[in-house]
Amino acid sequence: MAVRKIIHIDMDAFYASVEQRDNPDYRGKAIAVGGSPEGRGGVVATASYEARKYGVRSAMPSKRALQLCPHIIFVYPRFAVYREVSQHVREIFSRYTDLIEPLSLDEAYLDVTEDKAGIGSAIAIAQQIKQAIREELQLTASAGVSINKFVAKIASDMQKPDGLTFIAPSQVESFMENLPVEKFFGVGKVTAEKMKRMHLHTGADLKKLTENDLVQHFGKTGRFYYRIVRGDDDRPVQPHRETKSVGAEDTFPHDLTTVEEMYPQLEKIGQTVANRLQKHQLKGKTVTLKIKYSDFRQITRNQSLPHGINDLETIVSTAKQLLLKTEPDDVKIRLLGITLSNFGEDRPAQDSPQLSLF
Repeated sequence: MAVRKIIHIDMDAFYASVEQRDNPDYRGKAIAVGGSPEGRGGVVATASYEARKYGVRSAMPSKRALQLCPHIIFVYPRFAVYREVSQHVREIFSRYTDLIEPLSLDEAYLDVTEDKAGIGSAIAIAQQIKQAIREELQLTASAGVSINKFVAKIASDMQKPDGLTFIAPSQVESFMENLPVEKFFGVGKVTAEKMKRMHLHTGADLKKLTENDLVQHFGKTGRFYYRIVRGDDDRPVQPHRETKSVGAEDTFPHDLTTVEEMYPQLEKIGQTVANRLQKHQLKGKTVTLKIKYSDFRQITRNQSLPHGINDLETIVSTAKQLLLKTEPDDVKIRLLGITLSNFGEDRPAQDSPQLSLF
């Protein structure tokens, strides 16, 4: 089997970079897209590199971002613009291959083992893509190039911003051995801390354990760790990833304390979900309600229906019933979300590409 040539492209501070490109007043300044210093403030979607120097990161509460960087500028997101830019980037990718797997608006895998232009070099293709993004969009992207998706994704993050990192086939296993466990894609903070308590600090440490040991300590994911630390990742680049759920959620400026306050918010969120389902011709049988309380405790409740739905009335009425089952009296709710899943035979004949939802 031929060695695959995989590229992972990741736009640099995407939303923030677009805002700095379009507004000269933001250039060279610490900005955060999303969130607000008023009220609860929400969370940061993307921070510019100037803000990251102060420790501001994506998903950080706005109030914390303001503490770290008092002069930060909060910018309201313009998702329609980000989608338009993302489509242009996707068009650049398609000049080289049709095997493109978007992970979100700002990153994607490309399989260029057989490239359209007959260039033959994945490094040269990554360089050309980066140059086209710079010239046509006045933005920068970082690229990772290797023989599989896992290594390419890690590599793309190694020289940000505007970086290009190549991990050759002969280097993959030693690269994984030297990699700190917290750098493993998919290893979160809790898992990394658990690994360190077990004196597992690098890939080489993980490699000392048997597959059964890893499964015993980390469940099914242990099998993946066993393979990946040896550079074994045969997952193909999937141009059309199956959509498994469609949802939306909202964090509120102030806690909701009564059902009368919660119902209108569910209706608003339900409208967004219904619009997305109808746009992509999807109907889901399972409705899931997500609730996050003021103390950050989070619960989900779901109900499966006998047939797929995508109409606003059924979505909202089901969500309201699920809310009432949680006994929403004397509580303080900071976030509500609704998700539809279990599409089954109600999926259209042609699989929809993975949705980029906000």
